Amino acid sequence: MTDTRIAWQFTALTFAIAYGISGALIVAARFGYEVNNVVTTVPEFLANVPFAIYILSPAIASYLVLKRSRKVSGLGQWLKLVFFAKGRPLGYLLVISALVLYFALHLVVSGPSLLALPWFMFVLSLPGNLIIGGMEEAGWMTALQPELDRRWGFAVSSLMVGFIWLLWHIPLFFLPGTNHEAGVINFWMFAVQIMAFRFLYGAIYTVSRRNAVFLCILCHTAFNAASFTFGFPPTTWAGTIVANAAVVALAVGVVTVSGRQAGNSSRGVPAAAL
Repeated sequence: MTDTRIAWQFTALTFAIAYGISGALIVAARFGYEVNNVVTTVPEFLANVPFAIYILSPAIASYLVLKRSRKVSGLGQWLKLVFFAKGRPLGYLLVISALVLYFALHLVVSGPSLLALPWFMFVLSLPGNLIIGGMEEAGWMTALQPELDRRWGFAVSSLMVGFIWLLWHIPLFFLPGTNHEAGVINFWMFAVQIMAFRFLYGAIYTVSRRNAVFLCILCHTAFNAASFTFGFPPTTWAGTIVANAAVVALAVGVVTVSGRQAGNSSRGVPAAAL
């Protein structure tokens, strides 16, 4: 199976799962269903399993498509691909720098949030944000962005995956019980954030391909946990534009420098260690 075919089959299956589940939940909302606050006799954990399947749809589709195409032999090999952590220090430095830059600029431009929680909530929320958020990258970064990057390059593939990622999120704005549907998150500000961070994940893939999936999962998980703790959903245009523009500039700058160093190395000029 060609890489392009894998990408399109993955995308089609991801949306079939995500839109099928979320569509059913939106209908169920008319009968009292609400994410994280279910008014039924069913335990809340069990009632939210369908929502978790929607969120995990990229990971589920990735495993099924990669196994069918014989890119992985089974779940164990897929998990090794997803959680392979050893790679260039630059990848980890990029993740940390982007997160610090984003939240520092939001704090400076938007000011402290009244929704901020104690710092230890960041640690406590990491496991939940790994499942509901971070594991999305186990799909996008194994079966979509790498395939598109090989054909279109960093910038175009980042834009394409960003647009697909935004479409995948749309049902959240119609599911009662989510911050998106409740109006806490503005759709257009959220769209800016989505596109900016897709450039960041594209840059991570460019500079540290061996462990790019793990790094993106780590970044996505930490970002969601920090947003939850600091109370910084994208609610002000000033903070949104400044913080996300800085993330894009960092991503593009790192990719540009990395490309120049690769070019120097290919011509026999020693590149600086990163």
